[in-house]
Amino acid sequence: MSNMDKHLFNLKFSAKELQRNSKKCDKEEKAEKAKVKKAIQKGNVEVARIHAENAIRQKNQSVNFLRMSISGLMDKFEHQFETLDVQTAQMEDTMSSTTTLTTPQNQVDSLMHELADEAGLDLNMELPQGQTGSVGTSVASVEQDELSSRLAKLRDQM
Repeated sequence: MSNMDKHLFNLKFSAKELQRNSKKCDKEEKAEKAKVKKAIQKGNVEVARIHAENAIRQKNQSVNFLRMSISGLMDKFEHQFETLDVQTAQMEDTMSSTTTLTTPQNQVDSLMHELADEAGLDLNMELPQGQTGSVGTSVASVEQDELSSRLAKLRDQM
């Protein structure tokens, strides 16, 4: 499993566990309410008060477990997943642009002339050395600036 899949599994597992705990608290709340009734019928007001407090505590715990299971964990996962998506896209774009731009133009020209000479062909092309590199570099820098601004906007939103 990839790391992201493991995180997703753990988050889903935690959410389900919190939901189970919420249901368990609901059952305990009902049991405490039944104990309150029995204590009142027997005339034990103090015992009934203790069980009533326990019932309210269980109800509050149940609600808190539900809040934690749905909102917190899934929001955190979605945030991490979106951040990873942006980082991956940025890395892929950067790597592809730097890989194509790192080939020195003079080596390409000399290789072309060498192979043309071996084949007995006359290579009569004068390649402008500065322009090709600068066009590729300027396109890559514009793409880099756009990606950097998108990444900054995403970080500001979170």
